[in-house]
This record gives sequence, structure tokens and C-alpha cells, in this order.
Amino acid sequence: MTAITSSGPEPTPTPVLTVPPAASADAAVYFAARLAFHTDVADVHASLAAGATDFVVVDSRSTESWDQGHVPGAVHLPHARIPQLAATILDPAVPVVVYCWGPGCDGATRAAFALARLGYRVKEMLGGIEYWIREGYAVETWEGPRQLPADPLTAPLGGEDCGC
Repeated sequence: MTAITSSGPEPTPTPVLTVPPAASADAAVYFAARLAFHTDVADVHASLAAGATDFVVVDSRSTESWDQGHVPGAVHLPHARIPQLAATILDPAVPVVVYCWGPGCDGATRAAFALARLGYRVKEMLGGIEYWIREGYAVETWEGPRQLPADPLTAPLGGEDCGC
């Protein structure tokens, strides 16, 4: 007869590992797909500041919201009007980066969905205009340009680049 030995009960996983991480190959596929669908305000700002012309930024909010402040150079196309106006405003050959208010708003997601259904290649700008402003980037308003100081809780301190 063989003795059964035990080193004690299996440890209970922490909340982080209650569901184990995906296999690395699966994670690579997932994160590549995520990057294909999203970009962030810092990358959009850096690209626009460098003179990028390989994409267009679309603000999908209302006219009142647009007038309060929008990304300089953005095109105004409220998400509800995309089916009627997209073809008159956007070049289907140029990728679109769409944004709305912020992380608590699905407006950019709805706009991205509507544009994708029309055949546009589209990414959503994570953080929306909220994080654009919180990171200290200038906006255009109906009264002209405006820039607030960066929020130290969301923007890198002492430099332009967070290193990511």
C-alpha cells in the first residue's frame, strides 16, 4: 500500500488570480486587437503635434458640447448624424479616431460602431475630451483656444511623456 502525503490544503487564490491569466499567445492576440480598436489622448496629441495627416479626429458630441471645447483640428460629427453626414465629411480611405465626453460615456463607442458599419476604419480615443483636458492639452472653443493646467492625478509630472 502507498501512503498518501499532503502538504496541506491548496491555497486559496487571491482575487487577482481567481480567474487565471490567459495563455501568452491568447493574450498577445487579445492585446493586439485591443490596440487596433483604441488609442489614447497622449498618442493622438503627439501625432497631431507632429503634423500627422494619416487620420482624422471626429468629435461625436452635440453642438453645445463641441462649442465648449474640442480637440483642435477635429471634425464635428454628432453620432446621431453619422449615417446622413459621414460620406459628405469623411474620406473613406482615411482612418478615423473618434471621441466623446470621457470614460463614462458610450457616445464614442456608438459613433465608432456607426462609422464601422459604413465601412470606415475607426479607433476610439480612450478618455475622450475629459482626459484630453485633464492631461493639459489645449482645446478650441467658440470663443477661441483654451488650456487648463494638467491634472497631476492623470498627467505625467515634470515631463511631456509618461514613458508608456
